[in-house]
Amino acid sequence: PDRPENRVENGDKHKPWLTRENAGNYSGAMQAELDVLESKLALILERYQDVRAENIQLRQQVVALENSNKQLSERQGEARSRLEALINKLPD
Repeated sequence: PDRPENRVENGDKHKPWLTRENAGNYSGAMQAELDVLESKLALILERYQDVRAENIQLRQQVVALENSNKQLSERQGEARSRLEALINKLPD
């Protein structure tokens, strides 16, 4: 049977699968409209998966950048402390 889990194996990502079990119950025009809607839904789902994967990647980048920013802030604080200590050692 032509089911979602078989679509990728068959190599056709946009092959309709939602309406095939009851295809005999629909008129030709209705079946054509369902096929169009099904194709659009498949594209929406594909785009959703792409955006979701991109979102995960961006979240990982945010975490990495936040960690880097924290380390740089700590180094800046250490440098500030050393500089203040040097300034305090200068004669008036």
